Amino acid sequence: MFKIARHNQGASDYLRSAFFGIEDSLVSTTGLVAGIAAGSQDPQVVLLAGLVGVSVEALSMGVGQYLSQKAVDEMDGDRTSPAGTGLVMFLAYAAAGVIPVLPMAVLSYPTSLVVGVSSALIALYIVGYIKGKIVHRPPNRSALEVLIMGGLATMLGLLVGVVLQV
Repeated sequence: MFKIARHNQGASDYLRSAFFGIEDSLVSTTGLVAGIAAGSQDPQVVLLAGLVGVSVEALSMGVGQYLSQKAVDEMDGDRTSPAGTGLVMFLAYAAAGVIPVLPMAVLSYPTSLVVGVSSALIALYIVGYIKGKIVHRPPNRSALEVLIMGGLATMLGLLVGVVLQV
């Protein structure tokens, strides 16, 4: 990404927003869905919590990206659109968040949990692989790094859900 930044800072800012939104959404939403599913075993509760979580977090991340980009632009004189990077973050987060949540709407528990978590972990691997290619790093290493981080969040969510069952 640093090489991209030298040539086109604006493109790098948008790319960073997209990757951050996708990765963060897949990691946090999958951990949330896994934990609530393990704790409640009620697909309707998981679906509601997942949709609320994705909606609120997508907006929060978009606003946070807007504010941080605006501060950087003011400090450095950069001309990247804060609204543009905020919108990219919001859309990336919202789109990726659907991956672990959607199975809760169409499949029964526990199949919905297995499909949602598996789909999200596969998506994390793919995103990590693509990121590795773009930044000229070993793509499989990048993919495994992203996958492991997502897996840790999922395991933590499952652990908390099992311990604090309702």
